Amino acid sequence: MEALTNNLLELFFILVGLLLIYTGIAVFMDKEHPTRLGTSLFWLLLGVIFAIGNFIPSIISGALLLVIGVLTFFKQVNIGHVFEASEKETQENNERIGNLVFLPVLTLAVVAVGVAQLTPLGGQVGIGIGSVVSLLVAMAITKASPTTALKDGDRMVQQVGTTGILPQLLAALGVIFTEAGVGDVISGAISSVIPEGNRLAGVVAYCLGMVIFTMIMGNAFAAFTVITAGIGIPFVIAQGADPVVAGALAMTAGFCGTLLTPMAANFNALPVALLEMKNENNVIKEQAPIAFLMIIVHIVLMYFWAF
Repeated sequence: MEALTNNLLELFFILVGLLLIYTGIAVFMDKEHPTRLGTSLFWLLLGVIFAIGNFIPSIISGALLLVIGVLTFFKQVNIGHVFEASEKETQENNERIGNLVFLPVLTLAVVAVGVAQLTPLGGQVGIGIGSVVSLLVAMAITKASPTTALKDGDRMVQQVGTTGILPQLLAALGVIFTEAGVGDVISGAISSVIPEGNRLAGVVAYCLGMVIFTMIMGNAFAAFTVITAGIGIPFVIAQGADPVVAGALAMTAGFCGTLLTPMAANFNALPVALLEMKNENNVIKEQAPIAFLMIIVHIVLMYFWAF
């Protein structure tokens, strides 16, 4: 079963890589693109990493990432001409489809949870299977051809832009921080502040640590390994907290930090770009009151539920 799971995950990475490679080719064919060569090279290299990164030496993958970073730094990655339906076509589809437009999203969630809970394949494979099934449902509802789906995929890839790889980079950064002993440094600093044996202080430090480090990293997954090793284990779990409850609440506490930081570009900066908002921080401003309220809720729940 482990081999099947790994093979399915590899298949999903290859599919993502092929879509990115298609975007690279589409950009290269766009003669009017302002940064045609740089943008096409960015998507082609990223597609290669996704598609065959598991089969090439890590030093080559690292070199390709450096090239991608250089292209981004010198602003050589921009959106070009992408496929867009006409306003008339969009209105007609809206009237024809109605609330069925939400069905693919619900399908993805239901299938992903079902696979994760009812099979040994796990949540990651569940999301991959759910994505494929929801795509097929969307195509059936809209009566779109595979070509239209591919072009719309290219459009979304280009609109997301370079922020699309931020979650992967931040997750890798979290592992690097853990290996470098950042958690031990944080643990040493916290131990001089938190009274020994004080559960409430430990819970507050764990939740706020997740929020703050997530704001710095832009990703709760990247923060989780570092903060759990540095604060969660020695100051909460070691005092008798249930690691499952404490860990789950710590992760969602980190998501409160995601609501408060521009570093979470795929959540907070991307909507600003897509909606063409004048203030880059408007999304964060709207989310902040809920985020602060949920931080308090997490502290209360962890204190009473985890022990």
